Amino acid sequence: MKDIIHFSHANGFPASTYRTVFAELADDYEIRSIERYGHDPRFPVTRDWPNLVDELIDDMSRHRDDAGGAHPKVWLVGHSLGGYLSLMAALRRPQWVKGVVMLDSPVIAGWRSGLLRVMQRTGLDERLSPAAATRKRRTRWASRDEAWRHFRAKPAFARWDERMLSDYIEFGIPAYADGTRTLAFDRHIEYLIYRTLPHTLGARLAHGAPVPVGFIAGTQSTEVRQVGLAMTRRIAGAHFEWMEGSHLFPMERPIETARAVRRLLTAMVR
Repeated sequence: MKDIIHFSHANGFPASTYRTVFAELADDYEIRSIERYGHDPRFPVTRDWPNLVDELIDDMSRHRDDAGGAHPKVWLVGHSLGGYLSLMAALRRPQWVKGVVMLDSPVIAGWRSGLLRVMQRTGLDERLSPAAATRKRRTRWASRDEAWRHFRAKPAFARWDERMLSDYIEFGIPAYADGTRTLAFDRHIEYLIYRTLPHTLGARLAHGAPVPVGFIAGTQSTEVRQVGLAMTRRIAGAHFEWMEGSHLFPMERPIETARAVRRLLTAMVR
């Protein structure tokens, strides 16, 4: 029986965007995921994301119920938003979780957590994060080709593996009957997620994590530079790796990312 990975996506990028990563892991793991966090009205986006954590736990619980008497522990793997949700779900349900791998989800702790709280209250966080741009994000394209050209011309997306960009356009910008395409991830929900980033997670990890934690950091990640890695290194210990690339390194190097995830999961079993 294969181990189970419950994968959680980054903000704005539906889980199907990561199909290339999943395919590389599929021989060894059963992959589960929630396609779009925050879009189920039962789990709205609020400060510190408690409902989004509930959404992940609810999905884990549903699979456990479907398994009848067998309740195997799962691995939680997540990118950015998904890494935080994975860790917070493990804090809530450690008995269900083998371990967590976070992909460029550095834990905000210490003085930075206090600073984030103040910035959120004053609105300064909007100007210093992708939130402001998200509010005006383009949502419609006339065709798949137009969407492809639009994103390929952007420096951040130009670095993406073509398979990842193709899946993002296919599933993140699905087509209507007339061929036009619209973002599947509601830009207002994406905006709210950025504006409600948890500032309490570091405090909850003061005595360590209840399950093994692995971490992969992008060598050129702005998020890692802004947040720092002191708390993240503390909870990950030896299970820490660097990956060449930006905050979106899973999109830039999906095969290498999948192999790094496999290495960490294997190491955390020992």
